[in-house]
Amino acid sequence: MDAELHDINRTESALRGKKARTVIFDRDGVINRIVMRDGAPASPRNLEEFIIEPEAPAALGRLKAAGFRMFVASNQPDLARLKVAPETIDAMTAAILAALPIEAVRICPHDDGDGCDCRKPRPGMLLGLARDFDFDLSGAFMIGDAWKDVHAGRAAGCKTILVARDYNRGVTADFKAATLSEAIDLILAVGDAPR
Repeated sequence: MDAELHDINRTESALRGKKARTVIFDRDGVINRIVMRDGAPASPRNLEEFIIEPEAPAALGRLKAAGFRMFVASNQPDLARLKVAPETIDAMTAAILAALPIEAVRICPHDDGDGCDCRKPRPGMLLGLARDFDFDLSGAFMIGDAWKDVHAGRAAGCKTILVARDYNRGVTADFKAATLSEAIDLILAVGDAPR
């Protein structure tokens, strides 16, 4: 009986450990291709510009197979600037959820001057995801392509991974990866983020 109880406790402990195995992705420049406008990185504004990174399904599939939970947290100030329609953002979100093993997508629709808590570099979207989906941010990774992603991840207590791009030189994170697939390799090598 004691051996059975020990096995049950070990199984419950393993399940609790998996609960903390979480990755939060930025959207543009990580999950989907960035759009360059006037020499600066920008978000897609229509479905023709919205292209999921070809490596994303296989890379995220490896995380799913390893028991990780996955979410997206994305600033979309073009909503506040009236440069993209809410229906277009909804269609992009639906495309992500259909193509990738993502549990939920959070969007901040505000601009810099709005003073919201959800716009990265503030951690509001990450904190809300952790609360609503019951996971521990200290065991989570935040993958992004901008300093705002890194700062939000750090403020929320996540380990951070920067996907290196020409436009983010000089940004530092806990880890740096050349590609999304390399970022996933890092996570699978490290396992749960150190506490």
